Amino acid sequence: MDENRVEIGHTSALTVLRARTTVRAVTLVLHGGAEYGQERIRPWSHAFLRMVPFARALHRAGRADGLEVRLLRNRVRGWNKPELSPVADAREALAAIRRDHPEVPVVLVGHSMGGRVALRVADDPGVVAVCALAPWTTEKDWVEPVSGVRVLIAHGTQDVITSPEASYEYALRADRVTEVARIEVEREGHALLRRSAMWTRLVRGFTLNETGIGVESAHQKPFPVSVWQLSSPDRLRVRV
Repeated sequence: MDENRVEIGHTSALTVLRARTTVRAVTLVLHGGAEYGQERIRPWSHAFLRMVPFARALHRAGRADGLEVRLLRNRVRGWNKPELSPVADAREALAAIRRDHPEVPVVLVGHSMGGRVALRVADDPGVVAVCALAPWTTEKDWVEPVSGVRVLIAHGTQDVITSPEASYEYALRADRVTEVARIEVEREGHALLRRSAMWTRLVRGFTLNETGIGVESAHQKPFPVSVWQLSSPDRLRVRV
């Protein structure tokens, strides 16, 4: 595959899945973690490995049309307030994207803690959209970073690791400063494994819609663009 690994910062690393033509957009994929933890994230970490299928699916869908996908592996496992370790890693990764591909649009895709990171770093100048999967959010997360950035939140109704109600509360607040859609995935937990094909379609469809550079195959169901036509209350509780 058109892939290589790049070390950034101190010990974080990027897997870069390269486009097959001029890069027209970049997706940065962010994995989950824990509230606290200084353990190194290894390539075989479950949280990191969970995002590999998403990265590869995005690459397959968009590489011919100029989509480059970067999968970040954080330095350590924890959020680690006040250091906010994964936020620093994501900022470094975004700076590297700006150096390599100035002015191309960036879509962030994050799971769990990675969703929280994506929502926090959405104020980077290149970011145009965020896809937060089962994001870890709290009432203390401010929404200013997503101002003017389209946000998709998707959460399993049976998630007991991160709170669907907390992500709904975040979506309500964020909807005051930007355009937000929130999908409630029935019969799904935190690992996104029971209905994995549907999660992949959501991520792929949303990313391709927001970058405008890919066309999905006819047999694949894209992200339902009609959700953006719903009124705000309905748009935040779309059941699939």
